[in-house]
Amino acid sequence: MAYDRYAAICKPLLYHVTMSHQGCLLMTVGVYMMGFLEAIVLTGSMLNLTFCDGNILNHYFCDILPLLKLSCTSITINELEVFIFAGINVIIPSLTIFISYTLILSNILSIHSAEGRSKAFSTCASHVTAVSLFFGAAAFIYLKPPSASVNEDKVSTIFYTIMGPMLNPFIYSIRNKDVHLALRKTLMKWIFT
Repeated sequence: MAYDRYAAICKPLLYHVTMSHQGCLLMTVGVYMMGFLEAIVLTGSMLNLTFCDGNILNHYFCDILPLLKLSCTSITINELEVFIFAGINVIIPSLTIFISYTLILSNILSIHSAEGRSKAFSTCASHVTAVSLFFGAAAFIYLKPPSASVNEDKVSTIFYTIMGPMLNPFIYSIRNKDVHLALRKTLMKWIFT
């Protein structure tokens, strides 16, 4: 989305060339191939582990880090692989998004009309908010030392898997004038009641 917004705002005349069906397909295939590679490597490295008698996962879904805690053998290599893939999956998209929005911001500031600037800012603000929630929670879960508590992992995983997607409709609809007005009325009612 960041690249799409960059192409639409910074290079509007070249939008159909830069966001062609072939380019979108290539980006989609690249993302799926990266996910497939990650799944193969992490699953393959887990085949070498020995698991203890306990088969109760102290988590609310089967994620790789809680699953690794059930192992009786050393999981140092597995944790390193998770850290490397999480770093790639969080840092590269975050940098790409940051660079795209920096270029968009510099382009927006050169727009002369206040209405045009406002529309461009509101279009990008919702995406930046949603992406920050998603990547922030992912970084907190996967890019931390393995000594963190299990309960802390559960809370951050709930935020990552449930709160982000649940807040997305609200984040993206806040630009709507009717929703904005209804939210303002509700907040005023709560404040003065």
